[in-house]
Amino acid sequence: MPDESLRHRIGEVTLTVLGPDRRPLTDRVVTVAQQRHTFAFGNIGFDFVSLVGGPPPEAAAPAFGGATGLDLDRLGDLWLNLFNTATLPFYWGPYEPRQGATDVERLTRTAHWLAARGVTVKGHPLVWHTVQPAWLLDLDNDEVERLQRNRIRELTGGFAGVIDLWDAINEAVIMPVFANGDNAITRLARARGRIAMVRMAFEEARAANPAVTLVLNDFDLSSAYECLIEGVLEAGIRVDVIGLQTHMHQGFRGEEYLRDVLDRFARYGLPLHLTESTLVSGHLMPPDITDLNDYQIPDWPTTPEGEARQADEIVRHYRTLMAHPAVESINYWGLTDDGAWLGAPVGLVRADGSRKPSYDALESLIKGEWWLPPTEMRTGPDGTVVVRGFHGDYTVAGTPFTIRPGQASASAYVDE
Repeated sequence: MPDESLRHRIGEVTLTVLGPDRRPLTDRVVTVAQQRHTFAFGNIGFDFVSLVGGPPPEAAAPAFGGATGLDLDRLGDLWLNLFNTATLPFYWGPYEPRQGATDVERLTRTAHWLAARGVTVKGHPLVWHTVQPAWLLDLDNDEVERLQRNRIRELTGGFAGVIDLWDAINEAVIMPVFANGDNAITRLARARGRIAMVRMAFEEARAANPAVTLVLNDFDLSSAYECLIEGVLEAGIRVDVIGLQTHMHQGFRGEEYLRDVLDRFARYGLPLHLTESTLVSGHLMPPDITDLNDYQIPDWPTTPEGEARQADEIVRHYRTLMAHPAVESINYWGLTDDGAWLGAPVGLVRADGSRKPSYDALESLIKGEWWLPPTEMRTGPDGTVVVRGFHGDYTVAGTPFTIRPGQASASAYVDE
């Protein structure tokens, strides 16, 4: 069992094992096994879009993800072995390259394929100033806002029930002052203001799907983000989750840094999602680069030394995040190096599909140290066994039960 730093992740239930006649099964050996974590261990599911959804609907539409050389069986085995939450791409540019021509069918097929395998599906993002369709630039602000509102409603309402978790607005801190290329959303944000943009994203999404969980997501982890959050909350906008990006192309930021960030953002009393995490298994990006997008080179190989470093840092990163009670989700940004963001070797799997040490290290945590394998237990005179394990879904003799925070007891009917 893990150390005391993870006690908030663990529950203990008295499980009553009942037979078909609803009477306790006494002095019986039963097998208890974990099936799923409640904690959201996530990764992007971009590569599934082409493999499950098929080719893009028109040649002009860039396919986000799908660059991997792995087939669906291999990708699925590697991905589903570790992760239970998938982020799918809804960037406005590739989603709607021509006004009215959307990629809804491919994304729908992919979302249902993942959901059928027990995966929680997340959409990313509803509002963002980057990766926008060029046709928006010809429209005035009022029309851009109308279309943005329509997009929010159509996505959250249309995917309700299969995608009920969204990054509502992405990188709002920089949105009104973004200067790396023209886009209509920055122009709109400059005219309306950050708070108004956040309100639009959250209120339109919630109106279309009252059951939705909405994330305010940003890479800026400075006091500027804290000021934005405070302004949003003071304005009465209901935020479900605070999203924190940690792309560490310039090196692991360390446990002390992470704990400080988590403490600063946990003070708002909202769950924290580490929405975009990466660690490099090759040479590190130079420290003087301020915008990671400014460092894109033709070849950025993974190396044995870098892979050993990445494996060590993966463990340190996940242990630190899991130890903080406010963290409910860790989403890694890419399974394989093939097609990885900025061409960086951040994957847990090499471009040829072979596992890096970081994959094995993460597996040793998620499916090893933090997992209850099939375990034989003997019921007492009252038909009970005491099961202690990480919050999640379990089976006893093949029958499901759960361990949830605050839960003291459970029962399961099994066939003798």
